[in-house]
Amino acid sequence: MIANKKLLVSAAIAGIFSLGTAQADIQIATAGPMTGQYASFGAQMKAGAEQAVADINKAGGVLGQKLVLNIGDDACDPKQAVAVANQMVNKGVVFMAGHFCSGSSIPASKVYEEEGILMISPASTNPKLTDEGGNTVFRVCGRDDQQGKVAGQYLAKHYAGKNIAIIQDKTAYGKGLADETRSALHAAGGKEKMYEAYTAGEKDYSALVSKLKKANIDVLYVGGYHTEAGLIVRQMRAQGMKTQLISGDALVTSEYWSITGKAGEGTLMTFSPDPRKNPSAAPVVKAFRDKGIEPEGYVLYTYAAVQTFAQAAEKAGSTKADALAKVLHSKQFNTVIGKIGFDSKGDVTAPGYVFYEWKNGKYDYAN
Repeated sequence: MIANKKLLVSAAIAGIFSLGTAQADIQIATAGPMTGQYASFGAQMKAGAEQAVADINKAGGVLGQKLVLNIGDDACDPKQAVAVANQMVNKGVVFMAGHFCSGSSIPASKVYEEEGILMISPASTNPKLTDEGGNTVFRVCGRDDQQGKVAGQYLAKHYAGKNIAIIQDKTAYGKGLADETRSALHAAGGKEKMYEAYTAGEKDYSALVSKLKKANIDVLYVGGYHTEAGLIVRQMRAQGMKTQLISGDALVTSEYWSITGKAGEGTLMTFSPDPRKNPSAAPVVKAFRDKGIEPEGYVLYTYAAVQTFAQAAEKAGSTKADALAKVLHSKQFNTVIGKIGFDSKGDVTAPGYVFYEWKNGKYDYAN
């Protein structure tokens, strides 16, 4: 009898485990700079992913299962990003809404591709991500060759005959964006007076600023992140320079103004159309603001990446990367950033870049 009872208990346990497997949660993740000097963007991604998971689970989950969100911190470091990617593989993650920095996303994408994990980056704009990525690598943001074209043409049109400087931080994102902008400037008949590299993470850029001042630079284009751009514009103003600062989408964080104060007034930057102004996103925007979170920058882009995965899984009837990719390449999806689809490379087919201006501590469309 004891032996039979043991068999019955074992069978019961096996049944429970079998039932648990059938109804197992779906492991997904987001990863980005949760710590370090770009942590404000990691906070944006985390907020967007958490809200999306909460809303999707409240509506019934995906394929009748609940989503479980895993958070990875790569600190925008390529080696750490690969380590995070391998951690997510071990956790059984089927989808990654990440990473943020292109220098992290590109090497991490190789891990996800090899392990059969779908990746949709909310923020990595370097063309190499999808140009060199496989069939299961996507992004819901634009590309630097699109962003750089808008910036370069703007410089050529509005600063013809003026002294233009282009600087970059030597990262995959910063250098890539600066080089695309420079190329577009040349194609439009313009020419920069100065092209320089600087080192990210420093606090004193006075030597660079003095060099810009000596060259009588009228407009400075920064290929890099908000932390360094903020310090540079502040130090330019301290030296009495009225030089116009222009940069890209890495300035879409309120932390930029926290660094610059009034020195940031009039800063121009390129970014995709603001999803907060999308009428269909209004309930989600309200949900964030009710929590005291302003869904700026890449908050809604991360939300949209998770939304897109959920809709693709429902359409595919699967969470396997190849099945999801097939749907993503052929269907359209209703998201907080609008109705989107993807081309053969995995790039989003959505409106491109527009100019924003920083005024009184906030950014909005430039006139």
